[in-house]
Amino acid sequence: MRGNDEGLTKRQRLPATVATRSRELRQQAGEPERRLWRALREALPEAKFRRQVPLGSYHADFCSHGYRLIVEVDGDDHDTRLERDEARTRFLHDEGYDVIRFANADVMQTTDGVVTVIASAIAHKQKGRP
Repeated sequence: MRGNDEGLTKRQRLPATVATRSRELRQQAGEPERRLWRALREALPEAKFRRQVPLGSYHADFCSHGYRLIVEVDGDDHDTRLERDEARTRFLHDEGYDVIRFANADVMQTTDGVVTVIASAIAHKQKGRP
């Protein structure tokens, strides 16, 4: 049986505002996120990354459910939100996901290098390592 006792999936149990917020975040994505999205879709299509995926009270920038991997692109404002980011990362780890963070500047200056790091993490997981 798919879903819970009533047959509802996790997505169907989310408040309607969550899907609206995810859509807004995708539409308002900055250039680093758009650039990385194009690169991930081109270089790692098998990972099936999704954008702005709701997990608990958070939205992951990029998420591959199959590899249990989340990629976050952090702007300059994240320097002042370290405690919030740490709490977010702990929550995502507790949900069973590995989290990789990149600064906007890294994505803009070395997109290929960022994709290589992500591909390496995926390869590491494919070998059956946690």
